[in-house]
Amino acid sequence: MKTDDNIILTGMPAVGKSTVGVLLAKRLGMSFVDTDILIQAGEGKTLQDIINKEGLGRFREIEQSYILGLTCTRHVIATGGSVVYSKKAMSRLASSGVILHMDIDIQSLKQRLDDIMSRGVVMEPGESIEDLYEKRRPLYQRHAHITLACKGQSPGQVVEKIIQALSRDGK
Repeated sequence: MKTDDNIILTGMPAVGKSTVGVLLAKRLGMSFVDTDILIQAGEGKTLQDIINKEGLGRFREIEQSYILGLTCTRHVIATGGSVVYSKKAMSRLASSGVILHMDIDIQSLKQRLDDIMSRGVVMEPGESIEDLYEKRRPLYQRHAHITLACKGQSPGQVVEKIIQALSRDGK
């Protein structure tokens, strides 16, 4: 990993990207940005409000524009779960650092994702959590430089796994 590289965390909603991201940034002496919060602050609305008022397609466009506008270095970046739908956004992120996919099994995800209707998850009408998982998981894996299994791991344990993976892979 080059000294000015970012560490980009991707994965399903509720996998812990934001929590782990803050801890990882603190541990490595890096800055932290959560793209969901960046979007909410920039748009003056919650993610769910944007989805409800603008629609899924427009939300994806907004998300992509914020990702393409990122110019940071030496940041841990926690991305929104739907960022993988944009090839342009994922290409931009890949060019700025190491993409880590925080992987989780569907049963653990269902236990964690109890507020799906209010957290701004990009889901088609009638789409289930299982459908979302099956659609997104291959995209996360395709774009990731490193995939880490996070099932049953505390945020601190995930941070340790990330640090080990980065040093082991020479990233």
